Amino acid sequence: MSSQPTSSTIVWPSVITVISAAILIGAEVFGAAFAGGWALAILFGLDDTAAHVLQAVLFAIGVLIMAAFIRAAQRIEPFFKRG
Repeated sequence: MSSQPTSSTIVWPSVITVISAAILIGAEVFGAAFAGGWALAILFGLDDTAAHVLQAVLFAIGVLIMAAFIRAAQRIEPFFKRG
């Protein structure tokens, strides 16, 4: 049995769609993380260092959200076409 190498081509419309959506959603997620950290720090009377730590934690959660979004989007809009 000979195994033929499979070639795959990039489906550019799908890649561009997912990247465009990720940019839009990323701006919202990271903007909300920054503003939310700032607002929560004021609400709880935290100092500047604690506010930056809170923003960093919310930013990290935003990164996880974006990674999950891109993984889910790849299932719907595949980046590669086998064939």
